[in-house]
Amino acid sequence: MEIKGPSEDGSLILLKQGAEARVFEATFVGRKSIVKERFSKKYRHPSLDSKLTLRRLNAEARCMTKARKLGVSTPVLYAVDTVLHTLTFEYVDGPSVKDLFLEFGLNGVAEERLDDIAVQIGDAIGKLHDGGLIHGDLTTSNMLIKKSSNQLVLIDFGLSFTSTLPEDKAVDLYVLERALVSMHSSCGNVMDKILAAYRKSSKQWSSTLNKLAQGTRLFPIPTLPFFMPQIWY
Repeated sequence: MEIKGPSEDGSLILLKQGAEARVFEATFVGRKSIVKERFSKKYRHPSLDSKLTLRRLNAEARCMTKARKLGVSTPVLYAVDTVLHTLTFEYVDGPSVKDLFLEFGLNGVAEERLDDIAVQIGDAIGKLHDGGLIHGDLTTSNMLIKKSSNQLVLIDFGLSFTSTLPEDKAVDLYVLERALVSMHSSCGNVMDKILAAYRKSSKQWSSTLNKLAQGTRLFPIPTLPFFMPQIWY
């Protein structure tokens, strides 16, 4: 499928492709931007595939917008194309938290920088959860640090959904904890610093952290919005 999309000259540069979507670099009204395309699945009936893809596209757009309203920094959403199944949003210039933490592992931890990032992560998640929003894929790959301001920016709300259940919030934190343990053990127990900031940010932290302490392996970790009908509305 060739996307002419929002780019002025119709050109798009493929940055990465996952199981559900392709991500491109493009230009939107003279501004560098990102285009995320949810592509069709050939194994699904065309009518069902179109409906599911559109629902997931709209759900992601709504969750990104809601996160910004809750005070969490996300890329600015420029456009939603329900025909091409694309989202166009702001290009954030800066490294991922994953790359920064891997650099710390190779060259030694910059404690002050690490502490600042951990505080921003905990604060952002607390705001999301108090607002009834579950990110669904809290990994360091989905967190950027804007070069111009050193501000944390959360990206990829493709698995996000609304929930006030402490179990869902605990699973969100558990996903992040597993990512940190598997990828960034050389950075020390950064999760403790994130949870300390989470406690300060969230008014509802107690029930969530109790569930996390009980062992979120008992909870089913959602993997596809298809199994979360509440995000469709």
